[in-house]
Amino acid sequence: MDTKDVILQLRTKNGLSQEELAEKAYVTRQAVSRWETGETIPNTDTLKLLSKLFDVSINTLLGSPRQLICQCCGMPLDDSSISREPDGDFNEEYCKWCYCDGKFVYTSLDELTDFLIGHMSNEKFSPEQARAYLGALLPKLNHWSRDTK
Repeated sequence: MDTKDVILQLRTKNGLSQEELAEKAYVTRQAVSRWETGETIPNTDTLKLLSKLFDVSINTLLGSPRQLICQCCGMPLDDSSISREPDGDFNEEYCKWCYCDGKFVYTSLDELTDFLIGHMSNEKFSPEQARAYLGALLPKLNHWSRDTK
């Protein structure tokens, strides 16, 4: 879905006219109209404001151009699983289970790995296979690769 369609859908879902959205976003009605026709897209500050207003991530506002994954555990992210900063802003780098209330839940790669193995392993995916998979994946994620630099 394109940004123009996302904004139109969110505006109508929230029962707002273009004029009402313009007022809340501190822009003109014409700016909202240009967003919804695809002539322009909101600037970064306005995207942040719209993200808060509609309670969706900026990635969603932009039509989900990239698949987000948690940079701590590797889980795919969507608006329901993305973490938030203490002020309520989305933090599109981490899931809400790895980063909560402005703090990281897991203090070490081993702690996270042990937790994930307990949830990933089953009769078709042994704990050893899970450990090997995670051993290859996790150190490449931003949160853990920063620790090794």
